[in-house]
Amino acid sequence: MLKIYNTLTKNKDAFTSLNKDFATMYCCGPTVYNYAHIGNLRTYIFEDLLVRTLSADMPVKHVMNVTDVGHLTSDADSGEDKMELGAAREGKSAWDIAKFYEGKFFEDFDSLNCRRPTVTARATEHIKEMIALVKKLEEKGYTYKTSDGIYYDTSKFPSYHNLVGRAHIDGLKTGARVDFNDEKRNASDFALWKFSPTDKQRQMQWDSPWGVGFPGWHIECSAMAMKYLGDTLDIHCGGIDHVAIHHTNEIAQAEGATGKKYVRYWVHGEFLIMTNGKMSKSSGGFVTVQTLKEKGYSPLDYRYLCLGAHYRTQLEFSYEALTFARNTRLGLMERIAALKAETDGKIQDEAGLNAAKTAFKEAMDDDLNTSKALAVLWEFVKSRAAAADKLDFLKYADGFLGLSLLEEEAQKPLPKEAEELLALRKEARAKKDFKTSDELRDKLSALGIAVKDTPKGQEWRWK
Repeated sequence: MLKIYNTLTKNKDAFTSLNKDFATMYCCGPTVYNYAHIGNLRTYIFEDLLVRTLSADMPVKHVMNVTDVGHLTSDADSGEDKMELGAAREGKSAWDIAKFYEGKFFEDFDSLNCRRPTVTARATEHIKEMIALVKKLEEKGYTYKTSDGIYYDTSKFPSYHNLVGRAHIDGLKTGARVDFNDEKRNASDFALWKFSPTDKQRQMQWDSPWGVGFPGWHIECSAMAMKYLGDTLDIHCGGIDHVAIHHTNEIAQAEGATGKKYVRYWVHGEFLIMTNGKMSKSSGGFVTVQTLKEKGYSPLDYRYLCLGAHYRTQLEFSYEALTFARNTRLGLMERIAALKAETDGKIQDEAGLNAAKTAFKEAMDDDLNTSKALAVLWEFVKSRAAAADKLDFLKYADGFLGLSLLEEEAQKPLPKEAEELLALRKEARAKKDFKTSDELRDKLSALGIAVKDTPKGQEWRWK
């Protein structure tokens, strides 16, 4: 049985679903105003691991939003909408920005072998649902109006502190988490609906009972999650940075409106950090999947790197660590190729095979303990088990890990540039010019080609 760390209870809780036939899971998706960086994508990898592990026992109805409006640059409900900011930066419409970067996000998402959600919910396509939720909160006395929008009065929701802790809420001071706003009743109050500014025309705005404007960021997730998954969700995921504000506000909105428990298991992933702190777009110079590809790495190298650290621990990124992950993954692929060459397809030790699968599943069921699961994998791969047994185990394990271990890659033709580089490298090796040989290997790697030197000469394959 899966046990998952629940941010709400601060314990590893045994998972049970409300519906005996399927589990429900909502994940906070991208704000599509720029490319996703690999820190963002670490969150989606751990969520994919959770979906895969849950799916081993039951179907999962998985909903993920796409924030294409309403996410302001400040948690204080001030600053520009990130979509409008992206449009101004690139001289395009906000709608074009959203479409372009959503496409790029899913290219990265797919390249990391993350399974697409059951439902992808765009904020701009659910304005009606958000307005309806704000109206319900208004009717129940949770809202008030200021000059710039409709706000949620957090003092009306006594359990506002439940997710993040009372000490955090009690310790809020003006200027600490939020900027001072004369019209806000409480420092923690947040916008449900923002009025369009009078001094400039927004590209994304809608009529509402309160005036022309656009939704707050927090309201979109509550509205869309409940539309597709009901008033109470099994699991809600996101990055650890969402706990204090975004997810705390989601709970206040949803439970204020329905009077029911919103989420049973809150699951959060930790940051990917660089040497100078967590990766963020605001700091500039962030690393994307495309950056990794240009340096000769496969997106699956990064996925393997993420598997080596628990999702609730910070992971420090370095190219040295990524290189080690790449070499380990490629070493595993080479072992698999050898196993395929020698297998007769007949399972030799059913009991031993099942024991390995059980140990692997137990590791994944223990709060997604991927490092332990990988240890089980490597122990079995290095054992004296028959080739067919190992391949069967690897197929099973890969259903959880998502590394495409046994998939046959389409051998696309070499571009002329690569053919020339391989010929030059072969010549350099013959002359024992290893410096040039290594330089040519790096150039081939940048083209997505892995080269291995064997007693029979150099061999290559697509990464």
